[in-house]
Amino acid sequence: MNIIKLFSYLKPYLLITVLGPLFMLLEVAVDLSQPWFMQRIIDIGITQNNLDFVLRNGILMLLLSFVGLTGGFMSVYFSTRASLNFATDLRRDLFVKVQSFSYANLDRLSTGPLITRLTDDINRIQGITIMILRMLFRAPFLLIGSIIMAAITAPELAPILIVILPILVIILYVIIKKNYPLFYQVQLCLDKLNTVIQENLAGVRVVKAFVRSDYETKKFTAANDRYMETTVYASRMVALSMPLLMLTINLGIVAVLWLGGVKLQAGGIQIGQIVAFINYLMQVMTSLMFVGMLILHISRAEASGKRVNEILGEKPEITDDPTAVSDLVIKGEVSFRNVNFSYNGSADNPVLKDISFVAKPGETIGILGATGSGKSSLINLIPRLYEADSGEILIDGRDIRSINHKVLLEQIGLVAQNTFLFSGSVKDNILYGNPQAEEDEITWAAQTAQADRFIRHLPVGYDSELKQRGVNLSGGQKQRISIARALVRKPAILILDDSTSAVDAKAEAQIQKAIKKKMNNTTCFIVAQKITSVLEADKIIVLDNGSIAAIGRHEELLTTSDIYREIYDSQLGEEEISYA
Repeated sequence: MNIIKLFSYLKPYLLITVLGPLFMLLEVAVDLSQPWFMQRIIDIGITQNNLDFVLRNGILMLLLSFVGLTGGFMSVYFSTRASLNFATDLRRDLFVKVQSFSYANLDRLSTGPLITRLTDDINRIQGITIMILRMLFRAPFLLIGSIIMAAITAPELAPILIVILPILVIILYVIIKKNYPLFYQVQLCLDKLNTVIQENLAGVRVVKAFVRSDYETKKFTAANDRYMETTVYASRMVALSMPLLMLTINLGIVAVLWLGGVKLQAGGIQIGQIVAFINYLMQVMTSLMFVGMLILHISRAEASGKRVNEILGEKPEITDDPTAVSDLVIKGEVSFRNVNFSYNGSADNPVLKDISFVAKPGETIGILGATGSGKSSLINLIPRLYEADSGEILIDGRDIRSINHKVLLEQIGLVAQNTFLFSGSVKDNILYGNPQAEEDEITWAAQTAQADRFIRHLPVGYDSELKQRGVNLSGGQKQRISIARALVRKPAILILDDSTSAVDAKAEAQIQKAIKKKMNNTTCFIVAQKITSVLEADKIIVLDNGSIAAIGRHEELLTTSDIYREIYDSQLGEEEISYA
């Protein structure tokens, strides 16, 4: 079972894990003794009018009740501690595992299901762990103990127990069998609901702008209703268990009273034995309900365990070779040799085809092409965010697969196409690129990214707080802080993936000029939709449908590449451009 695989997380807390069930056994022993004491009080004390016997046994029952209460309390305490530590460690490892995933892994696992697994699934597994540590011992021992004590107390009534037990077991079996697959569907519906919520909240401004709130409400309502209907359907059979069990037990009690009355008149049984037998019968029902509840919750948690194990078992697509170099200082030469790439690993649908070029240290490489031509895919291969299907990508003449991935990433500055800022101060967001950066380095990076001026005009400058995703800044301001975040690590290779799309032409030219002046040894890749962003690049790569259509400087491409000339004419025409 998937849940059992996760119980290895209880090993560090073995002592408190064992103490919980042990104290529970103490409580069970007290519960089993109570009907026996009641029988003796009735049959010996009350029947024979022996008040001293009643008083002594009554006090003993009271003392045992306190012992059982202590055992129950200590069981809850240790079981809760063990399960909380278990869930904390599991949640931490799950989060760390997600951090190790490559872009390809994250493409397969969307945000909504990941959130569900880190929250709802972990909480469900934590809950079942508490139940198992308490009920796994309580229910079977109480069940077996009650059956034995009932048979010992009133063997004349044992045939009733023999008839009732199979009926109770059959009822629970049917309920469990029908509900087991349903709870997995419940979790899938919750996944879809969380995905709808996450997408809607992330894109709420788009929803508002396009007046699509009614559509989103309908989509949410459909997912919400589906989750409700599936949950209700799965819970319906569970709800049936209590009335059916109670009906069976009540019929059993009626049978006990009838048969007991007959035996009592014949002098073959005493009143105390009947009372004790009924109490043991109720304990049998209680323990069976515990067993049923435990199995039902395990079946639901099993679905959660399966989903959590899927994440823990997911293998990161990008892994380091044991011989990977970890002490490398990158100079910045980047070479592609006959590189092919597809997102699904299928040669039938390549995104990049036979890509070959060389970027010398300190060069600025512009990458231009139509939407979907493979620009972002190409630059994502440089920091090895995806793995190429074939061919080689070399940095300073060394295959990137032979370089420790962390070392590689630490020497590359990447500004992604979709700007993302974290809640916190402006300074914190820039420091994200290099937590060890000094104040002057932060300022230098912001000045190079042309962000220093507007940052100083914020309420408290670099210490100004940004809201989630930086929603209190304009698009251009967010892009400039993102660029500063990449620059502060002073990378050997800088990748700007259409990262100035929200910046005006003058500011963009200033950013590029500052980067060229202050980081002249850095190899810079600029992915752009606007041709003005790459006009002064040392080398421009023109992509067309995943292949390199042309490589060269601006002046050269105007005469040698029809595709480049079409882009130039469509965006600039004969207009004279000044790049001061």
